[in-house]
Amino acid sequence: MRLEHITLRQIRMPLVHFFETSFSRTYERRIILVEVESQGATGWGEVTVGENPFYNEEWTESAWLILRDFVAPRVKGRDLAGAADVAPLTAHIRGHRMARGGLETAVWDLEARMAGIPLWRHIGGGARREIPCGVSIGIQDSVEQLLEKIEHELADGYQRIKIKIKPGWDVDVVRRVRERFPTIKLMADANSAYTLADAAHLRKLDDFYLMMIEQPLGHDDIIDHAELQAQLQTPLCLDECIRTARHAAQAVKMRACGIINIKLGRVGGFAEARRVHDVAQAAGIPVWCGGMLEAGVGRAHNIALATLPNFVLPGDVSASKRYWKRDIIQPAVETTAQGTIAIPDGPGFGYTLDREYLRGITIREETVS
Repeated sequence: MRLEHITLRQIRMPLVHFFETSFSRTYERRIILVEVESQGATGWGEVTVGENPFYNEEWTESAWLILRDFVAPRVKGRDLAGAADVAPLTAHIRGHRMARGGLETAVWDLEARMAGIPLWRHIGGGARREIPCGVSIGIQDSVEQLLEKIEHELADGYQRIKIKIKPGWDVDVVRRVRERFPTIKLMADANSAYTLADAAHLRKLDDFYLMMIEQPLGHDDIIDHAELQAQLQTPLCLDECIRTARHAAQAVKMRACGIINIKLGRVGGFAEARRVHDVAQAAGIPVWCGGMLEAGVGRAHNIALATLPNFVLPGDVSASKRYWKRDIIQPAVETTAQGTIAIPDGPGFGYTLDREYLRGITIREETVS
């Protein structure tokens, strides 16, 4: 396989409702899509960076430059035995895993389409025909608004609720949620908003039998998380600091967490995601698929990833309509009444691109030569 064309597209999509974490509030997404072509077939990937370098060091503008000037030139025109060859070709680029992963996932999709098989099968998935789904609810303007949103999501059948927390919006908010919904599967995500000095305060969350507390400490920290986990009954889930299988192995060795969130972009694509998955599975640590406000391409890739056997907890892969009035794929991703998503059986990621809509929301396009 040889990539003959690599095309970058930046699209602009307004969110149905703003999404707020401990570090920012987002009203619209500016997403980079990567299209790769070989022998008349095409594959698609999505770069899951945010609009600002707040989740990690990457953002939309940096990812465009890294892809155009460094990642794509190292892959285009090379003879590839398969999609697994892509990551090693860009491994010497320090960081920028989301940019690199956008192209890597596109090549996995391309190879699956050329073989006429679903992407989930091509990456070794298929442990389940439907994936369990949860939702991530951002920080709201009031607790009442949060409770209303949770009520709505539970009515739609979602199996797990994740709420964002930060100093000043944590223990009392979780208490209100638990009083209203005493039996739901509930977790809290801090996006690195705390330090180890807050351990006593975070221990108060043990009273609310949460499934997990996600990444409460530094985005690049494992050591302090290990110390915090030793002080808590609630399992910690690591997200931002697990970028490689080696990081996962270190976290396991230090007993820094009880759960790992795997995001395709954060780890650089399917090859590394499978390695992280395998490390966690061998250690008896469950994983789940996190979300980055993806459009349809990234959402479809997440569905494929979540069919690997150790994705036993409901992930953040939810219906398109939670984020977009109109998604870039057809049909839009939908959930069942039981809060699951059925796995598509078409070749590649299994959905059709809405090219007419895609053209209308594209604000920048460039083919790497």
